[in-house]
Amino acid sequence: MTLYLHDTLSRRKRAFTPRDPNRVTLYVCGPTVYDYAHIGNARPPVVFDVLVRLLRRTYGTGAVLYARNVTDVDDKINAKAAREGVPIGEVTARYEAAYLADMAQLNVAPPDLAPHVTDHIPAIIAQIEALVVAGAAYAAEGHVLFDVAAYPAYGALSGRNLEDMIAGARVEVAPYKRNPHDFVLWKPSKVDEPSWDSPWGAGRPGWHIECSAMIEARLGLPIDIHGGGIDLVFPHHENEIAQGVCAHGHDSPEAYARYWMHNGFLTVDAEKMSKSIGNVLLLHDLVQSIPGEVVRWALLSAHYRQPLDWNPGLLEQSRKNLDRLYGALHRAAAVPASTDEPPAEFLKALNDDLNTPGALATLFALSSEIERAMTAGDHGMVARAKGELQAAAGLLGVLQSDPDAWFGGADAELKAEVEALLAERQAARTARDWPAADRIRDRLNALDVVVMDGPDGATWRRRS
Repeated sequence: MTLYLHDTLSRRKRAFTPRDPNRVTLYVCGPTVYDYAHIGNARPPVVFDVLVRLLRRTYGTGAVLYARNVTDVDDKINAKAAREGVPIGEVTARYEAAYLADMAQLNVAPPDLAPHVTDHIPAIIAQIEALVVAGAAYAAEGHVLFDVAAYPAYGALSGRNLEDMIAGARVEVAPYKRNPHDFVLWKPSKVDEPSWDSPWGAGRPGWHIECSAMIEARLGLPIDIHGGGIDLVFPHHENEIAQGVCAHGHDSPEAYARYWMHNGFLTVDAEKMSKSIGNVLLLHDLVQSIPGEVVRWALLSAHYRQPLDWNPGLLEQSRKNLDRLYGALHRAAAVPASTDEPPAEFLKALNDDLNTPGALATLFALSSEIERAMTAGDHGMVARAKGELQAAAGLLGVLQSDPDAWFGGADAELKAEVEALLAERQAARTARDWPAADRIRDRLNALDVVVMDGPDGATWRRRS
């Protein structure tokens, strides 16, 4: 089955063909480790984790090389260390560890490669030197800048016209710049900031050159897929292309990355996250009180290229959806799965530019099949649908817990009591004996049990 991906550069959906099917390369811009990640930061790693799972299924586990960098040189890191009076390395190590722990809560597997900027300074300097030799960069007052005029295709990714950008520039231009949109490749370090020796004096790299150099050093050019949030299209990814192409005398953006993928913005209650508004939601805080799978489901509930609004209703519905699916697996616990392959309609949705809403809908159809087959006593159908459900959920990174643990880890005695009460409740409702149904409801409440009624029956979980 062919995988189709929407390519930001060509602005259309394209059939994915790797440069080498035995070495499929993917790079996603990772965290700047100066604080806990907010919920918007979690969308790219979850989206591209699904893509990597799909690529590994298609090309083989060992054929996919996935890199997600760690930015450990940054003004915000410096400021954080100065405020706390601790070494910069202590700040970066603390928040990188927190980031990885939070990602694990969301069932996001670690990348194959996690290149750190501080480990690639020689590669960064070498790429800057290549740009200077190629006439695409120039040194000025201790800085090295990329000359955007040297790359005629600048603006192709974001759809911006360079002449219009220059003519409309309203920012104050540093006197050493040839053009307003020339950007920094190397800059002098201030006192107490990280600093490395270079042909242009002691200093540190600019942000954009870091990814270009790490991609070339660790994956080689061109890579198959470059991913990230839509906020990185300009200027970060635009600048990456310019650097990666011009350093080797090419003129085509495809010489750097063959496919570009970007996930949409995430808002909170229909507003952009902002410290001034006070609506920044830290992932580290969310996963203390909300199961990571609920957060992951919520992030996958909309198509990755579409905006996603984060609100209490989204989380509540995501929890209910998972309850329903885990409920089906719970009732089919005694029936072994007879397959480990997802159904064709699920793969069709996922191969259509990661259509996760369509893929999630398939999970519900499978859970309904399980419920009907259990009622009919058709264990063959249960075994097939259960296997397909588990295989499909595995590609999405959900339903990875034991159903008993999901529903509160109730002991056998409590489970037996709740199941008996639910049966009595159903009988009372069928007989329209509402007083009896109310008494049963009160008993379930006293047991700290939440009951979720659905078209295929009732499921339950511990309230706590």
